[in-house]
Amino acid sequence: MNFPLLAPLLAHYHWLLSLYAGAGIVIVTVAGNRLLRLVPAFRAAQRLNQDTYRKKMERPAYAANHAWNRKWSALYLVVIFGLILPFCLTAAAQPWWKVPLDIVVILMFYDFFYYFTHRFLFHDNGVLGGPLIKMHAVHHRQHNPCRWDASYIHPLEVAIGLGLYVASIFVLSRFMGNFNVLTIIITWVAFTEINLQNHNLWTADYFPFRYLNTISKMHHNHHAKFTGGNYATISLLYDWMFGTLDYGDERKGKA
Repeated sequence: MNFPLLAPLLAHYHWLLSLYAGAGIVIVTVAGNRLLRLVPAFRAAQRLNQDTYRKKMERPAYAANHAWNRKWSALYLVVIFGLILPFCLTAAAQPWWKVPLDIVVILMFYDFFYYFTHRFLFHDNGVLGGPLIKMHAVHHRQHNPCRWDASYIHPLEVAIGLGLYVASIFVLSRFMGNFNVLTIIITWVAFTEINLQNHNLWTADYFPFRYLNTISKMHHNHHAKFTGGNYATISLLYDWMFGTLDYGDERKGKA
């Protein structure tokens, strides 16, 4: 059957590249985690977080939330990799510098919009009244989160977070051109691992792990105080720019 109206759209639908991107994300994630286990600081953090997660999973309500989100996340991934990313990808050769530049642009573009979503929709900062605060409160039930509490969350919030991320890729691809498959693989892995690290129970406070310790502490401050700062997720840049850094002490710089 011929669908002439769909022909222009299908010409830009690169499903195979999306499949490559998905496979690449899995391979890089698995290989990266195995390599990180060779580093004592990461290995110790992994044991601490696994033990904490195992104890939490003994609570039926906690386990039910994770099971619920696994089902919804599977649906979201089908939509993302089947209906959105195929229109954003290319395998064309690019200058070496374009891949790292695109990675930074995507992550920081996303984080800009996530910052304001988190600050004004998920929390009550006196402007919009926090219309999604009850939904976000599910995530904040974990006052001292472990790594996998990044996924202890309301399914609608998963859709919002992933939606913002993928919308960032789609919008930017309309202005910057389709992104190389490698760019999307690295960006996705970085996006995921940074969110997991934010929730990590982390104890190594020495070079070269000091920044990882800092971002973990900052996000734990955010969880401990539902009205606190530290609203960005990729870096502390936007909290610094807009005066919402919260160190958990007298250095708090909330606007």
